[in-house]
Formats: sequence, C-alpha cells, structure tokens
Amino acid sequence: MAAKRPSSGGQWKQLFPTKCSLFVFLAYMALFINQGIMVTASQRADNSYSYNTVTVVLLSEATKLVVSFLLYLREQLYCLHNITIPVLALYMVPALLYCLYNNLAFVNLAAYDPTTYFLLLQLRVVVTGIVFQVLFKKQLSKWQWVSLFILTLGCIVKQLNITEKNAQVVTSPKTEDITSHMVSSLFSVHTGLVLLQVLCSCLAGVYNEKLLKDIGAEVHIMVQNVFMYIDSILCNAAVLLMRGELGSAFTVSALSQIWQPAVIVIIINNAAVGIVTSFFLKNLNSILKTFASALELMFTAVLSWLIFGMAIGWWTVLAIALVTYASWMYAQNPVVNRGRLDQLEGSQTSEEVRLVSSETTEV
Repeated sequence: MAAKRPSSGGQWKQLFPTKCSLFVFLAYMALFINQGIMVTASQRADNSYSYNTVTVVLLSEATKLVVSFLLYLREQLYCLHNITIPVLALYMVPALLYCLYNNLAFVNLAAYDPTTYFLLLQLRVVVTGIVFQVLFKKQLSKWQWVSLFILTLGCIVKQLNITEKNAQVVTSPKTEDITSHMVSSLFSVHTGLVLLQVLCSCLAGVYNEKLLKDIGAEVHIMVQNVFMYIDSILCNAAVLLMRGELGSAFTVSALSQIWQPAVIVIIINNAAVGIVTSFFLKNLNSILKTFASALELMFTAVLSWLIFGMAIGWWTVLAIALVTYASWMYAQNPVVNRGRLDQLEGSQTSEEVRLVSSETTEV
C-alpha cells in the first residue's frame, strides 16, 4: 500500500524539523565544499602534499576534542557526568572507520579533481540505505530507493566522463582501445580506494547515528564527541606508528610544514566539519546527510571551474542534473528517524509535569 505523500509544508517540516536543523544542513554542505577546495589548493603541481597528511588529520581530531570538551564544560558549568565507559568503547568502531576515511580522502583527492571525487563518493547513498535499514530496522519506500538509484546513476555518468578523457589519450581510435581504457579506469586502484572510502563512510555514519539516537541517547552530544575524538586520536596515532612516522610527524621540521595558512584552515575547517556532523546526525539522519553531500556537487563543480580552471563537461552537467532530480524526488518523501529521542523527551516532559504537580500540591 503506497504511503500518502505529505503537503509541501509537511515535507519541509519532515526534512527540517527546526530552523536549527536547516542551519546545520547548510553549514554541513558549506564546510565540506570548502574542505575539498582547500585540500586541492594545498597540493603541489604533481598533486602531492608538502606536509604530513596523517599529522593534519590527527591535529584536526585534537582540535575537535578540545572544542567539544570546552563546549560541554561551558554548558554543564564545569560539572562532569554521564561518563559511560561502554559508550566510549563503542565509539572505537566509527573512530576506526572515520580514521581510514579521512586519510583516504587525501589519497583520493590527489587522484581525482574535486567534482569527480565528490561524485564518486555519492555511491555511498545506496550502501547507506542498506546499512540504515539493517541497523534501525526501517524499510525505505519504493520512491526513496528510486531516488537513491538515480543518484547512483549520476555517479556512473560522471565516471564515463573520466573514461572518455582517458580514451582520448589513446593514439588509435579503435573501439577495442577505447573499451580497454574504460574497463581499466572503472577497475583502477584509485576506484577501489574510493569504494573503500565509501564503505567506511556508510558504516561510520549510520553507526554514529545509532549511538547518538539509540544506544547512547542519554549521553550529552558533546560527551559523545569527546569519546569519538579520543578514540580517533588513538587510531590516527596507530596509523603514524605503523608508518614509522610517529616520532618524525611532530618534529620541528614537520610542524613547520603544517604551519601554513592553507593547512591551518584545513585543520580548523575539518574540526568544524566533525562537530557539525554530530549535530546533523542527532537532528537529521544519515540518508539526508548523503543527499547533502550530493548537493555539494553543483557548487564544487562551479568553484573548481572558477578557482582551478577545471572544465565542466557535458557528462558532468548530466550527472549534476541527475543528482539534483534524485534529491528533489527524495524531498517529496523523506526519511524520518528519531530513534529513542522522542521517547526520552517524552519521559523528561512527564517528569517535569510530575514535579510541577507535586510542587503545586505542596503549596
């Protein structure tokens, strides 16, 4: 039986329950677009980096940790509570996944232009839908799945643009040569790394939402952020140790390479992205987060053209059109997922009413 579509006002209310949630949505897109542009701007002419990328990620996590801790102390008037060790341990799962995701971002941005990179990352939408259904036991509607697959089609169309450019390098115009280049591009090492990054993003995002709305719903959001970043710092330190760079990553020479305006902006922006993402998952959901990432494509394509002179081909235009249409279709019937938050808010309201009633009775 088909679900009844809400009115346009109801659709908007389902997408963005509060003005704060709309601000979080817009801030999330703006920060991620800026991150891709800044990372690309910090590359050398050969697409390599003059600084240690793992050190940058580690310093970003440390910045998130300090900011989250200070915000929690400010709100709680320097009173620490709700420190639950089980939740701290559970955050090691998304921390590991985000650690791998963040470090792969530098590798993949060196192999692709920002628009292509963000387009390929939209493959995470379908995978996120599957993981979301499993963890939250919520079945997506037919039209929601159609919008997800149209979004994936947009990613494939963009990949065709890459294979077309690669095929032009071939001196022979034979069809088999062009096909060979298309196949090699689709199954290249960098495509595999993007798919791994997609998997990390899906699992980490949905599991993080599960912790915020269900398993750790009673724990303050900034405390959960602190847990995440403690675990993330441990994971990134382990990456440095495995690469044999734990000592050299924080030498005077290494830190002097980090002390560049562009790199400092990347660290601050990445820290802001992490904190805003936690509010996004708490107030909205993982499915909408992936669509927000898809909408970044239009702005990233234009900015990359304006800043780096990267041409926008017809395949890219078609891909962006598909992404836009998929986003519009999803907006007609968005996913609503509050987890245990409504239950907890209802309990708090009942408790407040009970206290007021008992005070009135005593008077």
